[in-house]
Amino acid sequence: MYRILVSDPLQATGLAMLREAGHEVIEVGPEDKPRLAELLADADALVVRSGTKVTAELLAAGTKLKVVGRAGIGVDNVDIPAATERGILVVNAPTANLISATEHTFALLLALARRVAEADASMKASRWDRKAFVGVELQHKVLGVIGFGRIGQAVAKRAQAFDMEVLAYDPFLDERAARRAGAEPVTLDDLLSRADVVTLHTPLTDDTRNLIDAERLAQMKQGALLINCGRGGVVDEAALLAALESGQIGGAGLDVFAQEPPTDYDLASHPRVVGTPHLGASTKEAQLRISTDTARMVVKALDGSLAVTAVNQPVRPAGAPSEPDLRHAQRHGHNACGLLDGAPTAVTVEQWGLDDALEVPVMIAALKGVLAPHLGEAVNYVNAEKIATERGLKVQRVRHSDDADYPELVRVRITSADHAVTLSGTLSLGQDPRIVQVDDYRVEFRPKDILLVVRNRDVPGVVGKVGTYLGDAGVNIAEIHLARHPGSHRALAVVRVDQKPNDAVLEALRALEPVEDLRLVVLG
Repeated sequence: MYRILVSDPLQATGLAMLREAGHEVIEVGPEDKPRLAELLADADALVVRSGTKVTAELLAAGTKLKVVGRAGIGVDNVDIPAATERGILVVNAPTANLISATEHTFALLLALARRVAEADASMKASRWDRKAFVGVELQHKVLGVIGFGRIGQAVAKRAQAFDMEVLAYDPFLDERAARRAGAEPVTLDDLLSRADVVTLHTPLTDDTRNLIDAERLAQMKQGALLINCGRGGVVDEAALLAALESGQIGGAGLDVFAQEPPTDYDLASHPRVVGTPHLGASTKEAQLRISTDTARMVVKALDGSLAVTAVNQPVRPAGAPSEPDLRHAQRHGHNACGLLDGAPTAVTVEQWGLDDALEVPVMIAALKGVLAPHLGEAVNYVNAEKIATERGLKVQRVRHSDDADYPELVRVRITSADHAVTLSGTLSLGQDPRIVQVDDYRVEFRPKDILLVVRNRDVPGVVGKVGTYLGDAGVNIAEIHLARHPGSHRALAVVRVDQKPNDAVLEALRALEPVEDLRLVVLG
């Protein structure tokens, strides 16, 4: 059971999911917020919304902390580099508000195009003035989408239902993906000069801060509309106010602001602005998804799963279909380390037949397996490479294009100061991965549970002696696999047992005359 601190309000459904997973959940009320660092000392996970600043100092107080869950899409309030430095996974709910943010974008756009807010205010003032609120249609207008991720693509899809032409700009845009989504990929300058409406769906980074400044506002069509349901700070608000005053920009729909709440409402109260107080995710459905998605990710992260939406994961989440591959790669690394004398100094991970998306994740998983016997829980998927580098461990990844004897084959070679071990294994072949070679021995066995790896002179009776001794000690043999060394009188036996032999039994087996080496590998 892990201890989870929840420092900002989370819907009851998410809290219930955390508790149903068997964890202790502590809700931190406003009166205890000043003591958050103290409370965090015994916590394994921290769940926050935007009301808690997860600073480097706060993370340093969480000496047991494994995961920070940000209930929402933005992680501006979490020090990601500091979390990564400490091997703390940061997870969020990046798709929970996809539909709500997409629909709110169109709510602002339609309200702006048809002057809904102004007309409503006029009606509430008991005025009937049809001629004062002439709007524009969206049909055949050009929509420029800046930031073509999930929300940007969802906006583009709905824009096509309005018979709008869609342009897309994103520095990491896959042109084929954009065209499949019905958008024309263009440069930022081209988008600004051609679009009748520009909508922003980018994160706030050093590169996107004040992305839409005075110069870029001047590039837009005279009277164009600007919508921002993404992140505050992407638009230079002083420049936008000036562009609205001059008529360069015909109107703006703003749900996010550089400072929230604003200290200056001149922009939000401008007559050609439709403003809302960051309502992009404020639907019942989105709030429920944010709560449950975050809880689910925190539980998965605590369980050690790589199939999580992690902000600081060194690889993309592999997802459920790839999860066995990664667990098996980790076991291969663990198994190889168990056969090595001394601490590893170099690790090489060779791969045959793997999907491109799995190449790096499998390497990291194998590396985690190599390091874990020495470092335990201190090593995880976030910090495995960093720890290896800090300890001077040379890590190499090799991808082979030729065919191997098995599909999806991984070879882990680790060396210490005076020893080397090479272990080859399959990943998801028939969902039952196997080790298929140990050094020069062609032997096939399942890397699971408790293994005894015995090297001996190839003489009669060795297996019988080992089996008899284990039986007398009350250790049951589940499987046994044998191999001969090519060109020598050496043999290898891999014995999977149901109980872990004690030290006395292991020493007695090592003392058997034909036995040259015996290793115990506990894989769990």
